This record gives sequence, structure tokens and C-alpha cells, in this order.
Amino acid sequence: MTLPLAVSLGDPAGIGPEVIAKAWERRKADAVPPFFAVGNCLAVKAVWDGPVHIIADPAEAIACFDQALPMLRVDGAGGVVPGQPDFDGAHSALDALELAVGLTRTGSASGLVTGPVSKAQLYQIGFTHPGQTEFVAERCGVSGDLIAMMLVGPTLRTVPVTTHIALQDVPAALTADLIANKGRAAARGLKRQFGIDRPRIAVAGLNPHAGENGALGREEIDVIGPAIERLREEGFDVAGPLAADTMFHERARAAYDAALCMYHDQALIPLKALHFDEGVNMTLGLPIVRTSPDHGTAFHLAGRNEAEPGAMIAALKTAAAAARRIAEA
Repeated sequence: MTLPLAVSLGDPAGIGPEVIAKAWERRKADAVPPFFAVGNCLAVKAVWDGPVHIIADPAEAIACFDQALPMLRVDGAGGVVPGQPDFDGAHSALDALELAVGLTRTGSASGLVTGPVSKAQLYQIGFTHPGQTEFVAERCGVSGDLIAMMLVGPTLRTVPVTTHIALQDVPAALTADLIANKGRAAARGLKRQFGIDRPRIAVAGLNPHAGENGALGREEIDVIGPAIERLREEGFDVAGPLAADTMFHERARAAYDAALCMYHDQALIPLKALHFDEGVNMTLGLPIVRTSPDHGTAFHLAGRNEAEPGAMIAALKTAAAAARRIAEA
């Protein structure tokens, strides 16, 4: 039997409830795979007047998916006001994430899709992880060094080696071990979840023009280059270090399956420039499939019926396709 995807609602005051509901509305037009939402039902009802069916078990989701949005209830204390995040909403978002991860890990769902959360709100209730990615990895028993965050669009995939740290801290954070670990996770994820037998990885330099042979910085020589050589010795198809400013035009993208980037914006700017409304954040290196739309809570749009569901739909379809490939392998 086909299992549904588990979708955590994210912050109930953000656009997560709206884009999840709109994704269900477009289930036939966009061939959206069956899923069930996990979270505060009041958050959905505050922004959408469509049919919701409360389920007690994920197994019920498939049967009712054509008629109503299946929801596994996680009630928060108090009401929900779109666009006005609060501590109750942060607790609700974390509870929904915890439950959705657990259901996916135990095989009740084929994959996990996470709605957008507010890190600032979560930090204020004691959340200690940099983001949902690290939280999911810990719950799956996987070290953060062994996973990779891949941003996926129709014509580009990027993997940042470092993520949510200040730009001034990036050079010190980069090590040959870290770069090699992210490269391995990217290559194995491309093979396992995308069906690419021999993935091609392009590695970006850190400095302008990839350092100009040391004239503009030595990270390419001392850190990035050795990591690339290590990956090549292990049999991976890796090119670089390459000048980042020439890696993302159409002809360049045809030469690789994923770009390994040294810091957050180096990976996310080209992806969002090309595929803002359909970008997907996918975590590689986990025992489960996990994706999320590559956008935030957008509190300023919540409750205005203006949020586009394209990225959520892409996250659902990407997760379902990856789960299917793994099941058939």
C-alpha cells in the first residue's frame, strides 16, 4: 500500500497552513501525492474554508485524501492570529515537527515535508538546534557533519557546506573533512534519492576567481583542493575549485548534477534567482526522506490569501519521488 507523506504545519501564524491547504486544493491539477498535515487545526481554519478531516492514524489519510485535507491534530494553547507569531505557536510548531518526524521514522509515512518555522520564536522557547534540519538529523540519530542540505530546482541543485553562520566565520569553519563529508552526502543522495548512477559534483571556490592561485586567498589551495582530491581518490566525480561567478549560467549548469558551495548565500542566491517559487530544501544523509519548501514563514503575507503554494507542491512531489525510488531500489 502507498503510504502518505507527513507534513508538519510549521509556525501556525505563518504561511505554512495556507500553502499546505492550497497544495491540497491543487492535488488533481498538479498530481500532488497523498499527504496528511500535522499541526494545529485552528491555524488552517483561520486562513482557509475548505474541508478538513481529522484523522487519528496516518493510515486513514489515503482514504479521505480526495474529499478533504487529512489532519493529525496537534492543538496549541490559545487561538491563532495569522501574521502574529507567539510562544504558543512556537510550541505547537515544535510539537508538530516532533510528531511528524516520529511517524516517518517508524514507517507510518513515506517521507517528511516540513512547513516553515520561525527560528527566532523557537529559540525563545529553548530550541537549541540551528534549524529544523539539525533537529531532524538528531532525532534520526545522524551526526550533523554527515548530512547535507540540498536546494533543488528544476535546473539546479546546490549544497552549502556551511549554513547559518556569519560570513566572517566561514573561512575558519571550512575544513577539508567538512567539505569532503558534504560532498559524499551530496553524491550518495543524488544516487539514492534522484537515481543518478554517477553524480557529477562541481565545487565552488570561496574567494573571487577561486583565489587566483593564492593571490586572492589560500582556502582553495589549503582546504578546498585537498578535499576535492580526497573525494576523487574515493571514486567520486568532482570538479573544482571553480570560480563561483561563472558556475550558474545555463551552459555551466549542464556540466554537473549538483554544485557544492562554501557558504549559505553562495548556494541559495542562484537557486532562488532561478526557481524562487519552486525551490525545495532536501536533507541528504538521513535514513528518511525529508524536504521542505525553500521559503520562510512570510508573516507579512499570512492571512491575506496571497501565498503561492508552488514550493510546497514541489517539496511534496520531490519527497514522494525520492521515497518511491528508495522503495524500488
